[in-house]
Amino acid sequence: MVYVFALLSAVLAWTVLLLVWKVALMRRSARELKRGMALRLEEDTNTLLSIPSRDRAMRSLAASLNGQLRLLRQERWRCQAGDRTLKEAVRAVSHDLRTPLTAISGYLDLLEREEKSPAAERYLTLVRERTDHLAELTDSFFRYSMGRSPEAPGPVGDVCLNRALEESLAAWYAVLTRRGITPEVSMPERQVVRRLDSAALSRIFGNILSNAVKYSAGDLRAALTEDGVVTFTNSAPGITPILAEKLFDRYFTVETGQGSTGLGLAIARHLAEEMGGAVTASCEDEILCVRVRFP
Repeated sequence: MVYVFALLSAVLAWTVLLLVWKVALMRRSARELKRGMALRLEEDTNTLLSIPSRDRAMRSLAASLNGQLRLLRQERWRCQAGDRTLKEAVRAVSHDLRTPLTAISGYLDLLEREEKSPAAERYLTLVRERTDHLAELTDSFFRYSMGRSPEAPGPVGDVCLNRALEESLAAWYAVLTRRGITPEVSMPERQVVRRLDSAALSRIFGNILSNAVKYSAGDLRAALTEDGVVTFTNSAPGITPILAEKLFDRYFTVETGQGSTGLGLAIARHLAEEMGGAVTASCEDEILCVRVRFP
């Protein structure tokens, strides 16, 4: 009787050890599947998942995941091929449009030297504005066709936000005054310096000021704080909190906007994020506030 009891105890102990070993192996296989899936989703690789376990359920799971990885890879290739085709088409169309637009601009320059009636002068101004708008739109499409984003920041260096904001406002001062906008500027006496690409920062400020020219009801306030936050505030009739959040969507335009491509703020946000910053917009009582933050 004692012998039988000892034998049963040994069998039970061996069974428990076997189950513990099998569970440990399955847990190891599950961890490897989790880690392998994460790596393959982050990287563009052709390798499939493999596990050391001989358990049928775990190997069936690995085979199923490998099947999904193959489908995902095929969809990724298809999307990449379609994206390349679209970019090539947009780039070709943009390039083809540049030549006649350049010729039209040249002829307009010649016409401006000729004597014209007031009506012809007015029509010529309208044609010039529409031509410049089409050239800007074509150039924006061309930049988007060159990569994932319109453009990427270049080399960074110490940039004084005070000076950059002043230079951008000075560059846009004539355009703002033609719209009857006299900007109010507020900034600290101490220089606020950040490691940024100066050209990209100028592009960010320029795109935001361009947006203010389109939508402002006649006012603009620009403020810089010592913690690197630049705020542009203006009255914007027709802009709601929901529309303010959509201003950064590609090709989104507000119906009241004139000459808008819907790319300016999307470009500004991307460039800011590439340099570790952020661009946000909010609206309250038809007062639009666009904030640029470089921590």
